[in-house]
Amino acid sequence: MSTDINTNPLLDFSGLPRFKDIKTEHVVPAIDHLLAKASTQLEDTASTPADQATWDKTSLPLDLATEQLSRAWGVVNHLHSVADSEELRAAYNACLPKVTEFWTNLGQDERLYSIYKAIGQSAEAKNFTPARKKVIENSLRGFKLGGAELPADKKPRFSAIQERMAAITAKFSENVLDSTNAFELIVTDESELQGIPDYAKEGARELAKSEGKEGYKFTLQFPSYFPVLQYADNRKLRETLYEAYAKRASEFGPAELDNTALTKELLELRLEEAQMLGYRHFGDLSLVPKMAKSPEEVIAFLRELATKAKPFGEKDLAELKAFAAEELGMNDLQSWDVSYVSEKLKQKKYAFSDLEVRQYFQEDKVLDGLFKLTEKLFSVKIQAATAELWHDDVRFFEVIKDGKAIAHFYLDPYARQSKKSGAWMDDARGRKATPTGLQTPVAYLTCNYTKPPKGKAAQLSHDDVQTLFHEFGHGIHHMLTRVDELDVAGINGVEWDAVELPSQFMENFAWEWSVVESLTAHETSGEPMPKALFDKMVAAKNFQSGLMTLRQVEFSMFDMLIHTELDPKSGRTVLDVLADVRKEVTVLNPPAYNRFPNSFTHIFAGGYAAGYYSYKWAEVLSCDAFAMFEETGIDNPETGKKFLEEILSVGGSRPAAESFKAFRGRDPSIEALLRHTGMVADSAETHV
Repeated sequence: MSTDINTNPLLDFSGLPRFKDIKTEHVVPAIDHLLAKASTQLEDTASTPADQATWDKTSLPLDLATEQLSRAWGVVNHLHSVADSEELRAAYNACLPKVTEFWTNLGQDERLYSIYKAIGQSAEAKNFTPARKKVIENSLRGFKLGGAELPADKKPRFSAIQERMAAITAKFSENVLDSTNAFELIVTDESELQGIPDYAKEGARELAKSEGKEGYKFTLQFPSYFPVLQYADNRKLRETLYEAYAKRASEFGPAELDNTALTKELLELRLEEAQMLGYRHFGDLSLVPKMAKSPEEVIAFLRELATKAKPFGEKDLAELKAFAAEELGMNDLQSWDVSYVSEKLKQKKYAFSDLEVRQYFQEDKVLDGLFKLTEKLFSVKIQAATAELWHDDVRFFEVIKDGKAIAHFYLDPYARQSKKSGAWMDDARGRKATPTGLQTPVAYLTCNYTKPPKGKAAQLSHDDVQTLFHEFGHGIHHMLTRVDELDVAGINGVEWDAVELPSQFMENFAWEWSVVESLTAHETSGEPMPKALFDKMVAAKNFQSGLMTLRQVEFSMFDMLIHTELDPKSGRTVLDVLADVRKEVTVLNPPAYNRFPNSFTHIFAGGYAAGYYSYKWAEVLSCDAFAMFEETGIDNPETGKKFLEEILSVGGSRPAAESFKAFRGRDPSIEALLRHTGMVADSAETHV
């Protein structure tokens, strides 16, 4: 094992991560070294008499030590997500308890808490910038939530809870990845694949060939799984993949990959943690740093949305069932039929298919259009740059302003076995002022598109384009900040239910003709998408929006209710809660074997516990913010400048509600969301 800290690439903070040099054997020594260094600094800082504490002498040295730990651990965590291996997983899991313990100890250190209180009440604090004042305010709240006010005899149990929860969430995520990768379906008779588009069949054939197998290999990776659900005429094939996907990480598979017990234990620990801190339940605890005031407010918001969406969802389903019966001879519509029948119905109603659209969205052209839009709105330049990468698929870019690089980002676009599913943005480095100059932000943008065959350009669906715009919205929030205090720069310190505002805001541009035209070039002719095809897409934009809204409400209510009303020790299960939610808001129920909660990584392995509602909450903000561009001009630089100055650049340095009001001139309204999704009174009759 490499133990030489002088040559360990994870300990080099002089620039970007040295991905080519980082080996699994570097992980444990580097993290141990940084933990020791941060622990020593923590003790030095905490030993300072409170009346002698200052920002520069007390807070800054600790911030530096903890930031280095966070950056190195962030690299390890990132590689664990995008380049997983048995060896890396072992190193990650060896470090996870120690990292968790350090942060738990820091968060509940009464001496440190007193020091931050003293700094906040000091004479120098009167001259702090608003951003620095917000850092102090957030830190004091963090100490309270971290257990600093707990009696000494309670702290060991609180620490044990944090460590166990970290282990559970890591294991939950690993089980989902492993159960996803454990499934394969080899099809040797091509006639069974009728309806599946060529790009998906080529990918399946290439995958089988790469493993020395005949025929076509299908997996539960989304780019392999979903085209079957959407296009395969073979109903049995659709059912086979649907069932395997729905049963991931459950009692229907290997016991060691079953997440059922982990979810129960995690809910028990979250409830215990919340009650130790004086809250009724985890829902209350989760909302302390969010915009929403209470779980009751959230549930009322979701029920209002469900009430408005349900008539549209019922019409969507009735239309789908009628079409399935009359046009496809399918009188018993099942969950594995929905995507397939929906695609056929959409083609008939709007006379186009997703495959036709896909031919126009070439990856490089989409990126070029996205970058040009960003450049016009926010007065920056985006161009390719050079850096060490963790995989050959990854690309690297820099963001230029006034001739200087103000940020960088990595783009990892394609699905692969060693990579978690989904799409996300994470920060590799945050912006902050240092004694030697400005540290600029660096972002990871991760997607999971279908990788093209060698020599061909990647084609994106319009959903893929929206996903790219979404993650890029998170990226510009992180990268275009002008705040110099790390803890509230970019996405840091932003309330969780507002952090989706810039990402969902950017998605709206993927529905504007002036933008879409610039994103498109036909795979053979190079011609942009015809306006007539785009008009069909717009006509179909709110196709089944009722069903889709109800689905998001279902997930959000389930999440909030299991964290507020469920006693995990009562014998009542998450599946019982889910069944009740579905009775209330769902119009289309999945089969009884569906184990959706067992792979719901957002709330059991991500940051969305009692916070999944934030997607819909932030959509109200994002639609209302975008409405201002609709009013002033879609690519109006002046409106873009205001969005940059009032939303993006201020990051978490002030409450999100204040930032929104500064941009929009008023409080948010739900009307734009209802209009954008076609759920307004006068559209009820024309929706189907």
